[in-house]
Amino acid sequence: MFGIELTPEHSVSRLTDLGEQAEEAGYDTLFTSCHYNNRDPFAVLTSIAAATDEIRLGPGVANPYETHPVTLASKVATLDETSDGRAVFGIGPGDPSTLRNLGLEDQRGLRPVLEAFKTAQKLWAGERVDADGTFTAREAGLNYEPPSEIPVYVGGEGPHMCRMAGKHADGLLFNGSHPDDLAWAREQVEQGKEDRLDELGEFDLAAYASVSVAEDGEAAREAARPPVAFIAAGAAPPVLSRHGIDEERAGEIGEKISAGEFSEAFGLVTPAMVDAFCMAGTVEEVSERMEAVREHADSLVVGSPLGPDLDEAITLAAAADRSRS
Repeated sequence: MFGIELTPEHSVSRLTDLGEQAEEAGYDTLFTSCHYNNRDPFAVLTSIAAATDEIRLGPGVANPYETHPVTLASKVATLDETSDGRAVFGIGPGDPSTLRNLGLEDQRGLRPVLEAFKTAQKLWAGERVDADGTFTAREAGLNYEPPSEIPVYVGGEGPHMCRMAGKHADGLLFNGSHPDDLAWAREQVEQGKEDRLDELGEFDLAAYASVSVAEDGEAAREAARPPVAFIAAGAAPPVLSRHGIDEERAGEIGEKISAGEFSEAFGLVTPAMVDAFCMAGTVEEVSERMEAVREHADSLVVGSPLGPDLDEAITLAAAADRSRS
């Protein structure tokens, strides 16, 4: 997979144009991020589906707390129908900084994610489901023809989430841009795959990487501040320690984001954080990072911010990925 993430901070029409451009540039999968304070990801994906022909489409990633898992499964099934079988289901525990605004930060965890996508798979297979675990369902089913088989990618970066994905899912969207992090993720996935059923088929470890590319390398690094702030705020202590990043400073960034003080949060981002959590720089610099990450990952998803100029960055990031040549 060579994918791209679009953030619904822009209008639906603008994102649809970018989706068309991404397909033309050679990306084969497109994800939209899912945060309550941006536009609805499924509305965006539906619009892109109507304007494209081949690129796969999915949330990257939805969480099972804001939307009931049965309803979420139906949304993905509807997207699959709308796109003629091109849907991909990205599901994970969600961003702690924004979930804190909804009082949901304590509900994040592995079990809700696993139960949600297992339930979705049953619904897509035409079954009716009962659930009394992290959510409740009573004889729930889809009142329309089930969709084609939809790949499930778990979005996560903790050891247990990585291992669970390796055991149960089709792939892992690992929020990482540094080869050291992907090497670690590979170790976790391989542990999970030891108990993987053969019938589940091949597994795809995808680096869901923050990328900021431009002809001007310094401008690219400056544009990386916002997404790096969110990543640093949600990073686990071992990840921060791996890169020598101050845990208190990362926590302060998270507090600023939750309070809506975004400029202050972005100002707290350090060069070390940019190096750890984003592939930022010129085409040549980003290409080197992509190659290093692909030594450990099967696939790559080019994520926010892409670059200071979105249209240019979509083309430049595709040019930087030498694995496709």
